Amino acid sequence: GTGKELVARAVHHSGGRKNEPFIAVNCAALPENLIESELFGHEKGSFTGASNQRKGRFEIAGNGTLFLDEIGDLSSAVQVKLLRVLQERVFERVGGHMPIRTNARLVAATSRNLESLMVENKFREDLYYRLNVFPIFLPPLRERKSDIILLADHFLNKYNQVYNKNIKRISTPAINMMMSYHWPGNVRELENCIERAVIVTNNNVLSAYDLPPSLQTAKESGTQIIPDNDTNYDTLVSSFEREVIVDSLKKHRGNVAATARALGTTQRVIHYKILKLGIEPKKYS
Repeated sequence: GTGKELVARAVHHSGGRKNEPFIAVNCAALPENLIESELFGHEKGSFTGASNQRKGRFEIAGNGTLFLDEIGDLSSAVQVKLLRVLQERVFERVGGHMPIRTNARLVAATSRNLESLMVENKFREDLYYRLNVFPIFLPPLRERKSDIILLADHFLNKYNQVYNKNIKRISTPAINMMMSYHWPGNVRELENCIERAVIVTNNNVLSAYDLPPSLQTAKESGTQIIPDNDTNYDTLVSSFEREVIVDSLKKHRGNVAATARALGTTQRVIHYKILKLGIEPKKYS
């Protein structure tokens, strides 16, 4: 969940092959008896159920990019055939004898320790060194905090379109909460978090209270955002009030009167809350 496929797509779209196909295969998700057919295709009648000729992913990728995720899960037999493709740029469909040339660029990824697998004779050493031309290490999301906001904005735009929403930004408290969280599920968890928030909010600003409970509770998240004592309730209420008032002040460019009208209360109440919560309206003018 660190975003391996996102990086592979970025590599594809930033190079000379960007107008060619990008084909992604999760090796761990395919049954062992089907993965060879998926990668290299098969001829009609080559095995039970092969009623038609079928192109494999290498053939479909053409001059584009083939991304093999979780390559450490490939069987020894498929590793041998993959090595031949990398060395000779040639393969045959299952049940076929006609050599097919490929010019696809291969990007491989794994969450497993391939060096350890080589010691256990579960991953071929020659294939490892053939693949390991330009390694890219993707640390967990908690170790690259600067990516959190960029990814969150990307997913916000994505799910705005999916759910026909018009959420314009993520509030500062929500950003702080995301930056403080430890993201055990990495990029996949972040995407799910933003999708959920887009679904539940009815505003044009994604707020902290739209985020999942795992980000809002210290005990569940392992993130000490709120002290774990009897003031939790008061702290949560104050945090909520502050976010609502700040969002409205931003919308009305620091105008306290307009903010009070928008929130259905009086200027006196808003001024009291501003003093109590340490809000500076001039910041938002």
